[in-house]
Parts: sequence; C-alpha cells; structure tokens
Amino acid sequence: MMRILGIDTAAGACSVALWSDGAILDRSEEFERGHAERLLPMVQELMAAAGAGLPALDAVAVTVGPGAFTGLRIGLAAARGIALAVGVPCFGVTTLEAIAEAAGHWRREQAIPATLPLLVALDSKRRDYYGQVFAADASPLTPPQVADARRLAAAVLGDTVLVAGDGNAAIAAAIAAEGRQAIEVAGSRTPQAAAVVRLAAARWIGGERPSAAPAPLYLRAADTGPSTFVPAGGAAAEALETGSGPGTAITGPGQ
Repeated sequence: MMRILGIDTAAGACSVALWSDGAILDRSEEFERGHAERLLPMVQELMAAAGAGLPALDAVAVTVGPGAFTGLRIGLAAARGIALAVGVPCFGVTTLEAIAEAAGHWRREQAIPATLPLLVALDSKRRDYYGQVFAADASPLTPPQVADARRLAAAVLGDTVLVAGDGNAAIAAAIAAEGRQAIEVAGSRTPQAAAVVRLAAARWIGGERPSAAPAPLYLRAADTGPSTFVPAGGAAAEALETGSGPGTAITGPGQ
C-alpha cells in the first residue's frame, strides 16, 4: 500500500491528511496561531487512526506558499524533518495549486463548463492578494503573483470567470466592475492537506520523484526583514514517536 502524508500550515488552519491507495484520512483545525504546538500531535493522531507508523510512509507533501511566513516555516520544517527521518521524498505544493485542485471537484459537481478559467486569490493581509490563473484541469495558465484586486482581475480573460480563495469576494467585485461575471467557488477559501496529498499522489503515479527538499514560495520579502529557515531534521519524527513535543527549530526576526 502506498501512503503519502500531507501537511498544510500556510493560512488560518492546520491540516494533515494521509493518502492510502486513493483513500484519504484527514484532520483540520481552524486557528490563526498555535500551528507549532498542534501540528505534530495532529500527525501523530492521524497516523494512529490509520493504524500505521511513520516508517510506512512512501512520501510527504507540504504547502510551500504563498502564505503566512511563520506558518509556512513550521509546516516546511516538520515535513522536511519527517521525510529526512523516514528516508522518503518530500513534495512541495503551492497553496494556490491546492485550492485550484479542490475547486476542480466543485466544478465537476456543479457541471461548470471546462472552458471557464479559474482565478485563485489569497488575501496577503497587506491590501493585496496572492493570485494565479488555472485551467479546468488545475494546470497553471499564469505564474503566481502578488497584486491588487484590479490587476489580478485583469490577468484573467473571459466574460465569465471562476474565483476561489479567501480573496474571492474582492476579486469578484473587481471582475464585476469590468462588466464581466464572476462565479465564486464554494468551500475553497483556504488550502487543505487533502488537496495537497491528491496532487502529490498524482505526481508520484506520474513518475515524479523530488530530488531536493521543497523551498518556501514567498513572492516577496517579509516586513520584518530576512528570516532563517531551519529544517527540523530527525527531531520532528522523534517527537512524533515519543510524544516529546514539536521538535522543530524556527528562527528569525520576531520569532
């Protein structure tokens, strides 16, 4: 049985998921702070519920951004540490890709035409948005960027556009101001680990094997200046087995 562990701590939630030959078991908790304290216990609870230990993993996957700087570093440190300890590859998935993947399920359920483009937008908390345009199969049509709602709306073509992410209301208003129609995707406001493992599983099945650990995608520097990302090494996995705590080292300004 192939198993992939997925982790997301990039936004206002902490979520983990385990993909086991197509079946997905997941856990998610909504909060703005406390990712470091809850992430590894959630992984431990998930693996226990699945009746499997970390050595049973074939791969790990994690969101790499864009998103909250501290949250991204916590998730990346844990994922890279677990992958290193178990000796398996670690896939990086952007938050925008994860939301686009989840939006694809809603599109199919609602029988939305495949010709309509999807614009995913996440609120950067700095009066602009992280955004990217995707096709119906969740393949990217533009590179990820950070811009205000008007510029992101102008980046997507078509009279009718699907919008997803927690910035969808502002983007929909900007599209409407241009005389076009925006359809807001339900249930796809933030990335979730279930979408992360589905994307990683598809890449694994397609023959992809990451040769390097995933790096964060920030799109711009933090307000506080340069930060230092310190991978957790084997400490994260050790903490999961012993219950001794997060076992991650995150340093940088304001940490």
